[in-house]
Amino acid sequence: QVQLVESGGGLVQAGGSLRLSCLASGSILGINVMGWYRQAPGKQRELVATITSGRTTNYADSVKGRFTISRDNAKNTVYLQMNSLKPEDTGVYYCNLALPGWTGWGQGTQVTVSS
Repeated sequence: QVQLVESGGGLVQAGGSLRLSCLASGSILGINVMGWYRQAPGKQRELVATITSGRTTNYADSVKGRFTISRDNAKNTVYLQMNSLKPEDTGVYYCNLALPGWTGWGQGTQVTVSS
């Protein structure tokens, strides 16, 4: 069974940067999509960015030009580089892995951006 473990969250001032990492343990073969979602207090979980095994990317409009998603297939790891952070980026960030017939989530990592 695949498990997802996030790291890299924390507290940062507005305008600062953070890099999130998510390691997928276990064997991942074939076409898959890894991504980041976030959930702010009192709000629904929302898409931040996704990347396919072929490295096609997709971003929420709110993060385009500021966030970059990437992956290292050899390490089963996906990254989210977050620059020019804003207070509205605050939330719990969750890693997601979608395989044919299976979807998994990490436990989440808190990102707090102070104004």
